[in-house]
Amino acid sequence: MSLFKRLLDFYLDSSIHTALSCYALVRMTQHIFQIHGNQYVAGFAFFGTIVGYNFVKYDALARTQKIKMGKQLMAIVGLSIMAFIGAAITFYQLDHLTQIIAIAFLALTLLYTLPFFPNKSNARNWRGIKIYIVAFCWVGVTLILPVLDAGIALTSDFYWKCLQRFLLLFVLIAIFEIIDLKNDDPNLQTVPQKIGVKRTKTVGIFLLLVFYVLEFMQTKTNNLQLTVNLILVVMMAFFLMFAHENRSKYYTSFWAESIPMIWYLMLVLITTF
Repeated sequence: MSLFKRLLDFYLDSSIHTALSCYALVRMTQHIFQIHGNQYVAGFAFFGTIVGYNFVKYDALARTQKIKMGKQLMAIVGLSIMAFIGAAITFYQLDHLTQIIAIAFLALTLLYTLPFFPNKSNARNWRGIKIYIVAFCWVGVTLILPVLDAGIALTSDFYWKCLQRFLLLFVLIAIFEIIDLKNDDPNLQTVPQKIGVKRTKTVGIFLLLVFYVLEFMQTKTNNLQLTVNLILVVMMAFFLMFAHENRSKYYTSFWAESIPMIWYLMLVLITTF
């Protein structure tokens, strides 16, 4: 295995790439609502995503001893500990209300991961609910937390943005579910398992159109955001349409998960030049 592939796999397996996607969505929220100079929420989202995702991915395997503590896993544990320290430091810089909301999303993440009730599976294995929990948590961390921490009034634009962000994340997760179709437990009842790949793609395209149309419902929309969102919708539509269960894991874990970063970078480049 080449050094580059080992580094890439560590970068993906340790959830750094996922954390950067989360960070990009927070920064996009801060741009949309004109929140300046506050890096603590973005930092908390970045570090918290590393801790949360690594906990979700490796906790069950560690508890059942189905995974050996190899060098890469030890490195991921070390990285997660450092990320936890970073998350704790940034957490204490947040507004008190933001801290309470952050704890609520942490509790939802634990519910998603750990079996709290005797003889019951965790929420991750509850039929058909996975995509909604994950999308809702991402909306909370990447949009609700930054807005609340900045003390911005919750106007209709805020709620439209929440719905937009949920739809965007729903479609993005649906791409993952299509790729993971042959590996997912049938009892999960993911969207492709329930309605099939073709219908999942149709629903995804429809939701992307709704996402774009919702931009016109808002009072502070502008041509720049409409242009960037149109490019985003077209790009996600292509990823969705070309997704199938025999795709490489890098199709989603690297390329599809890069979409939030590309979305934010497009905005930065257009506003800069």
